[in-house]
Amino acid sequence: EEEEDYMSDLFIKQDVRPGLPMVRRGKEAIQKEEKQKEANEKNRQKSIKEEEKERRDLVLKSALGNENKGFALLQKMGYKSGQALGKSGEGIVEPIPLNIKTGRSGLGHEELKKRKAEEKLENYRQKVHMKKQANEQAADQFRIRFKTKQEERKMEGDLRKSQRACQQLDMQKVRPGGVPKETWFWIEPEEEDKKDEEDKEDECTSSDLSVSEKLHILTAYLREKHFYCIWCGTTYEDAEDLSSNCPGDSAADHD
Repeated sequence: EEEEDYMSDLFIKQDVRPGLPMVRRGKEAIQKEEKQKEANEKNRQKSIKEEEKERRDLVLKSALGNENKGFALLQKMGYKSGQALGKSGEGIVEPIPLNIKTGRSGLGHEELKKRKAEEKLENYRQKVHMKKQANEQAADQFRIRFKTKQEERKMEGDLRKSQRACQQLDMQKVRPGGVPKETWFWIEPEEEDKKDEEDKEDECTSSDLSVSEKLHILTAYLREKHFYCIWCGTTYEDAEDLSSNCPGDSAADHD
């Protein structure tokens, strides 16, 4: 198309507001591009696969006619179009649809892919489940270790308490010379000045006996020799007074 004469009346009567020419040119370019695409689509030669697909779809959409041998045989046996198959009409009405295979993979490949995907998903679920179980077991073990550590610290504190009581009672009544029955029955003088609790724990466990064994032996000694219970914090008059008024010889009995 030839451009209009800018001196003509038609050009003067046009809307010449700023910005409008650019908008108009943009719309015209878009329309021209769409028309070009439509023309290219119409002129494009279809591939053999596309033509086969169109013919196949057209045939599948159309109903069977008398020229079909199978349909003609059904009609001879009394079948009418739109009627269900079977003596009592419980069969299918429409023919079994075709499952067109367009890929180049062999038969059973899709089932194999599906099975592998299911196995992969199941393996992932098992891994997640095993990881969850491992985390739960780790949490349980941590709680057990933490509880055991707390119980050990409590026993060590009770042992130091028993050692102080044993030292005080022995020096007052039985051993004024300052020699304990066992070296670990008393707290050594330098140990009392230590402020680091971990160093105290190391001192308490220096012998072959465990903390619980030491605590059991020392509390039994205090009860038999001094009629003293560290759990009650009381010195009883005699063995009969101790057995009748003290709940037991362990922390569990006093809880």
